[in-house]
Amino acid sequence: MMLAQLVIALPVLLSTSSIAVDLPQFPFTLLPLQPLFDNQAASVNGSVADFDGAGNSFDGQFLPVGGFESDGVTYELPASWGSGNDNVITNNQILMLPENTFVHELHALYSGDSHSDNSVTANNFIANFVDNSTQVLTLEANNWWGWPLLNLGLIQSPYSLEENGGKNLNQTSIFQWSVAVSSEKQLKSITLPPENNGARLHLFSVAFSPSSTSTTDSPALVIRRAVFSSRWELVNGTRAQAVQVTVANLLPASVFSANTSINSKHTIEISGSGITTLAPGALNRLTPGDQARVDVLITGATSGSNATIVIRNANGDVVGQSTGWPATALVENYSADVASLSAHETPTWWRKAKYGIFIHWGVYSYPAWAPPTSYAEWYNYDLHNPPNSSNPTWVHHLETYGPNIIYDDFISNFTASKFNASAWVDLFDRAGAKYFVQVTKHHDGFALFDTGNTTRRSSVNFGPKRNLLKELFDTAAIEKPNLHRGTYYSLPEWFNPDYAKYGFGQWPGGLARNPFNTTPTIEPYTGHLNISDYIQDLQLPHMLTLATDYNTEIMWCDIGGPNMTLEFAAEFYNHALANNYQVTLNNRCGAVPDFLTPEYATFNSIQTSSWESNEGMDPFSYGLDSATNASEYKNGTTIIQTLVDIVSKGGNFLLDVGPTAEGEVIAPMADNLLDAGSWLAYAGDCVYDTVSCGWSCSCSLHHDPTSFCIVAFDAPTDGQLIIHKRLPLLPGDDIVLLSPNGSQNSLPWSTDSMGNLIVNVSASAVSEVEYAWAFKATYKLSQ
Repeated sequence: MMLAQLVIALPVLLSTSSIAVDLPQFPFTLLPLQPLFDNQAASVNGSVADFDGAGNSFDGQFLPVGGFESDGVTYELPASWGSGNDNVITNNQILMLPENTFVHELHALYSGDSHSDNSVTANNFIANFVDNSTQVLTLEANNWWGWPLLNLGLIQSPYSLEENGGKNLNQTSIFQWSVAVSSEKQLKSITLPPENNGARLHLFSVAFSPSSTSTTDSPALVIRRAVFSSRWELVNGTRAQAVQVTVANLLPASVFSANTSINSKHTIEISGSGITTLAPGALNRLTPGDQARVDVLITGATSGSNATIVIRNANGDVVGQSTGWPATALVENYSADVASLSAHETPTWWRKAKYGIFIHWGVYSYPAWAPPTSYAEWYNYDLHNPPNSSNPTWVHHLETYGPNIIYDDFISNFTASKFNASAWVDLFDRAGAKYFVQVTKHHDGFALFDTGNTTRRSSVNFGPKRNLLKELFDTAAIEKPNLHRGTYYSLPEWFNPDYAKYGFGQWPGGLARNPFNTTPTIEPYTGHLNISDYIQDLQLPHMLTLATDYNTEIMWCDIGGPNMTLEFAAEFYNHALANNYQVTLNNRCGAVPDFLTPEYATFNSIQTSSWESNEGMDPFSYGLDSATNASEYKNGTTIIQTLVDIVSKGGNFLLDVGPTAEGEVIAPMADNLLDAGSWLAYAGDCVYDTVSCGWSCSCSLHHDPTSFCIVAFDAPTDGQLIIHKRLPLLPGDDIVLLSPNGSQNSLPWSTDSMGNLIVNVSASAVSEVEYAWAFKATYKLSQ
């Protein structure tokens, strides 16, 4: 039996003592990395480093020195940069622990080194235990530089230094990584990853957190972190700040028992100068070697003050506390600078939603064609590059439309004549999505909203002569207020003449030349108006219009490049605050991102930062591609298993549909969405409102603190589901298989001597389920 993924629920905490105790600090021990240093990362005052093997390096003036604290660990960095080797390029070196010990967590400061921008490379550390067994610890390493998409590095610098003394203005970063280590057995060493197809991993500092050596028969609790966030919720009409508190049980999993676990309701409160807890966090179980995260909703925090985390048992007695946590006030106003805007985070609703629908719809929906492994929405660019018979799009256009038809001639064919906003939002809702993101302007510059006096190149003035975005947003707000509404916006335009002075790469700006050398030789840009500056007079006004006129909740930019995102983000966030809702910004807007957006890609391990994978229903395209056979679209199984995989690693899934030029979501796409929606209708508790714990069971913690889910991608066989991993289960807990018929009969379960779970389930119950098998476990709590 193979388990593809787990999606698991919200654990708990604390002891049975009625005497308040000060909880210890989260422990860590640095591992001596300096003997392995073989690379110099930073150049300072004339010293020249070669970090990436191509003569490029960090500018040391932007890097911290000495002890550098992050997420409860104080890392060791050079006392001064530029005086010698300061990092190691991993290649199967072995780090020995000072002594064999049970380990709770491994930590590192690192940078990936790839010559491909924004690459993310999976690197496998190997944990070597005393019994010669091993555990793979996967680090999805971000590249040290990123453009045009911004990464979320812990230590950032605005550029890198080149060998010739120049500057490369791509942002560079050093990242932080922490990962759970199995504490079933003592650890003796860590084998560092090998070089990975030319992509190298640089380590600057490494530490581990040992498990507790306590011999008492009760949990060993610490506060792992307490983060005063920019997120908020309304509590009795009051805007309450969310403080995310993480609690760890540092006992090794080898002493797993009911006595060493928390198995009753405990609450977490926060106290301090001016602080009032409006809604405490609730925890019900915390087993050895595990962690739990909860939001505590408060008011009155003051930046610069300290707070105390207080844990109470079911009787209301204080059973543990931790002092000295830096408090930060809830942001009430953002200014147009990095320091202010970087405090912004993905809102709670976005983190809970997990599943959204992307919609690529525009003029490109009429030709609706691309060669294999290409984007149909890139038709206009691909038609022109290169303009000869070696280009399949050029050949297709010539054979289908002839040499006298140019891309802008398709505008009149983009009719939206069958567009029914009510039908769209009903489909998205029945598909189980919690939000949607409409493409409002792609790289062809044709907008689906009223662009005012910036340009007339829009559906309001040409083609349908309708404000398609307004129709969709207004309908969703009235008929499906549960659906959050987002907008995609391309920052550059391929052939806008006003973008020429900003042009780069595949977004050169400037009017296109006719690819067939027919009249006109230079193609017109339909609807273009004279403006002074593309960014100030078109890009920024468009983005502000989407924010303030349409109240978009997601600004999903694409491509990046020159922008005024700082100015935009401040107005975007402040407008939302003034109107009592929360919004978010992706990493393609060119500054201060809330979340990352891998494209047609997912991660191999749990991520700690917010991220969202986006893919088309089509295997290669977002816009409708008539060259794709409907059988190639993602079916119910692929959609659900992709969604669960992404959610289990802490991400959201944005699945795209490409409607026709008339505005219909074709039946094969709609049917597959509805198939997935049918599963979510009864098993959605294992997807929505989950938060990845990244912990011992490699699972996601559910919002309900009394249950968790196991999602299997392969149907249980021989009457059993077998999970080769210890889960936070105690005697008396109840397990059921979520089923479309609504039956929730308790299933017999047991664990073997290694903690592996065995669930007995009948073949008839298994046969009722499609796509994935969601088992829900509910805790039996002690009083």
